[in-house]
Formats: sequence, C-alpha cells, structure tokens
Amino acid sequence: MNVSITHPANFPTGDRRTSLVLLPVRRPSTVPGVLLRAAQILQANGLWQGDYVPDPLDREVCVPHFLRPMSVIAALNCAATGDPHRTSQVSDMAMGFVALSIDGGPYWTDFRSLEAHVEAWNDAEGRSADEAVALLELLATTSERAA
Repeated sequence: MNVSITHPANFPTGDRRTSLVLLPVRRPSTVPGVLLRAAQILQANGLWQGDYVPDPLDREVCVPHFLRPMSVIAALNCAATGDPHRTSQVSDMAMGFVALSIDGGPYWTDFRSLEAHVEAWNDAEGRSADEAVALLELLATTSERAA
C-alpha cells in the first residue's frame, strides 16, 4: 500500500480518516477593514452601552465574549484581534479615526480622550446599533466616496 503523508487525511500507520485542519483566521489589517468588520459585528451581535460587553467577568453569562453585544470600541478591538478586550495598533488607529470623526473630535487628542469621546458617543441615551453600524460603514467608505 502506497501511503502519502502529505495528504491531510493519510497517516503514517496506513489508516485513512478525517482529520481536523485548523486554518488561521484572517483579520483586517487596514483601518477601513477594521471599521467594516466592526460594523458587521455590531449588526450581528447588537450594541452594548456601558462596559465593553455584558458581564465581562463571566459571573452570569456563559456566552463567549465575541458573541455578546458590545460597545463600538469593543467591536473595533474584536474586529482586529478577535477579542473585545485586547487592542492592537490597527484597532487603536481605527478608534482614533472614529473619535476624530464624531462631533468634530474631542478637545484633547491624547489616547484616553479619544477613547472617552467614542465611549460618550456610544453611551448616549437612545443610541441604537443601527446608528453605530451606519457611522462605521460611512467612515470606512469615506475615501471611496471622496475619489
């Protein structure tokens, strides 16, 4: 019997069975990509006001964090890293772009002021997921519309 170990379902022992092949998840690497992916996440999961996600310490909810409703900042983090609590350079750049695009931007332009500005917009009374999705999609396609 000729067995090829380069085929993912062939094993050196000669048996042939289905095997799990894990493929890496492609994350967006540009600010518009992160904005569009964050809009998709908010459209699917919903908008959360307050903390990043409901029950962040897992005291009551057993749903994974990336499947819960989340704030705009958490959606940006989740789009770039897969985790709403973990940041990356591109998620921070996207958050800064959103902050500077909302209501003329904050008075101070340090990182915490930018984040607080997005949080304040997110937590405004009556803010809906549709408004957040529309904002993120609008900002992601700004350069396309300008051309």
